[in-house]
Amino acid sequence: MTIEQNIKDVIATKLNDGTIEKLVGEQFEKCVNNALDNLFRSYGDITKTIEKQLMSTITPMVEAYDFSEYLVKLDTVLTDVLKNTTQENKALLNNFKKFYTSEAPKQIKTSELFDKWMNYVEENVETDGLEVDYDDEPTYEYVPVTFEVQHDEGRSWSSLESASLIFECEHDEEMNFMVKIKKWKDSSWSKWNIERSSVSDIKSLRNINEFEVFLNLLAQSGTEIVIDVDSDDGEVRPEQKPEATFS
Repeated sequence: MTIEQNIKDVIATKLNDGTIEKLVGEQFEKCVNNALDNLFRSYGDITKTIEKQLMSTITPMVEAYDFSEYLVKLDTVLTDVLKNTTQENKALLNNFKKFYTSEAPKQIKTSELFDKWMNYVEENVETDGLEVDYDDEPTYEYVPVTFEVQHDEGRSWSSLESASLIFECEHDEEMNFMVKIKKWKDSSWSKWNIERSSVSDIKSLRNINEFEVFLNLLAQSGTEIVIDVDSDDGEVRPEQKPEATFS
């Protein structure tokens, strides 16, 4: 018997006893599994289709859901925690409470931002070196403050326009702020927005002040900045009162 005949006999035997069908079936099963695996991978066609259907169904539900009741509960919980926390963590929790339970306005004018900053200066400005006014009740003298919008020259080829909101208190440089804003050029729908500040680590909330928390809230919420005034000035009376002196 020749080798060719032997091979034919073996093949015939395997065909007759079902071995070939079994092997083909196993390979076919592997093929189907691989194909399904590819379809359901991150960039597979079926995965994309499922994601599209889920997005179209879930997104409107989430957008329509009223989360305000949970913000109220969060506010209550944080208030209770603040009553019992250590002094070291009060700043962190206070800022967390303001940042995550406050609702940012859809738009704010630069004049309103200036007023907001002056309130911050009033509460926090350094009083060392200030004269005391003894009329009626002793108070510190007024502190002059200024506001200005500086438009950046930028590059002619850039599609973005940028500017800086500058809040200055000559008496106390710790009160000074420079806030970067930007918008798209040549676009009727483009609005000024604060560039996103980096509150990437929640621990940093321990070290930022109330005005910075407010600015971050505006940046994170995409609040529109309306430039109604390019510059302004004013005077702020420090909230802190002079200690009584007796001569």
